[in-house]
Amino acid sequence: MSIPRLIFLAALLISGGAQAERIKDIATIQGVRVNQLAGYGLVVGLDGTGDQTTQTPFTTQSIVAMLAQMGVNMPPGVNMQLKNVAAVMVTAELPPFSQSGQTIDITVSSIGNAKSLRGGTLVMTPLKGADGQIYAMAQGSLVVSGAGAAANGSQVQINHSSVGRVPAGATIERRVATALGDSDSINLELRQSDFTTASRVVDAVNTRFGKDTARAINGRVIQVRTPAGESERVTFLGAIESLDVSPAQAMAKVIINARTGSVVMNRAVMLDHSAVSHGNLSVVISSEPVISQPAPLSKGETVVTARSQIEIRQQPGEVMLLKNSASLSDVVKALNSIGATPQDLLAIIQALKASGALRAELEVI
Repeated sequence: MSIPRLIFLAALLISGGAQAERIKDIATIQGVRVNQLAGYGLVVGLDGTGDQTTQTPFTTQSIVAMLAQMGVNMPPGVNMQLKNVAAVMVTAELPPFSQSGQTIDITVSSIGNAKSLRGGTLVMTPLKGADGQIYAMAQGSLVVSGAGAAANGSQVQINHSSVGRVPAGATIERRVATALGDSDSINLELRQSDFTTASRVVDAVNTRFGKDTARAINGRVIQVRTPAGESERVTFLGAIESLDVSPAQAMAKVIINARTGSVVMNRAVMLDHSAVSHGNLSVVISSEPVISQPAPLSKGETVVTARSQIEIRQQPGEVMLLKNSASLSDVVKALNSIGATPQDLLAIIQALKASGALRAELEVI
């Protein structure tokens, strides 16, 4: 009997103790963040795979507006049938401490009915932030990983061809001011709120740099006093990020993806004494055509009917006693021992949680 994939997912989470991690990996510096940019533009130079302008009027309007800015005025009422242009959305992330003149990667996504963006060139597109200000200008040739072909009603497509990237395709025009260094302290924010981990981070910083250097404001934010000079502050923060801290063991949690049948548990899951009964019931319906032909010269008609057979198959149910255990491997082995598939485990785990036997938080995604 094959072992469900759950045991392999769970085995990755089983370890003897918490491993030390750098503060850089478990916390961020408040105010040091990326900013999302977005813009609307046109991709030109497509090989007949662009938008069908009769179905995407915004593409035609964009072309008319672009040509007007370049001194080309289109007569009113002109019906342009273009296939080499596509309307796209351009997105990018503005890294912290970015300066004017630096370049960033951009992602170009079709918003019309273009078949492919392969071979296209993005025309100069302004990228705006949430405040409506322009922070970068994007332009360049697209790199599309997908490919496809169609002929006589047959179509073959590999990967996704309506999204592409332009490496270093946007130039930063405006920097975002970062509040780092405006005061004599900075705040570290844990990626996952935990009072024990926050306390351990405070102890590690104070042990390395002296008492009262750091203090925990709550289970996520830790305030750290910093030197006055900019260069000294950067060196100090680099040393803090390199400190090793053993994060606290995460709370017991079981995550269920009902769409894919995936079940993931961490090593803190516990199971009390319980009994589980598991059995499958299936109904099989099969139909066979039955042809009834009349006798010769009887002027009858051939009649086609169907004969159906219904079969009910039921596997014998088993009642399995699951003993209490604090080991994830024992929990997984107990569930696998009754022959449950990953889809069956969804119902079993939910029932165990409802009965109070599963000592873990249950999250369905």
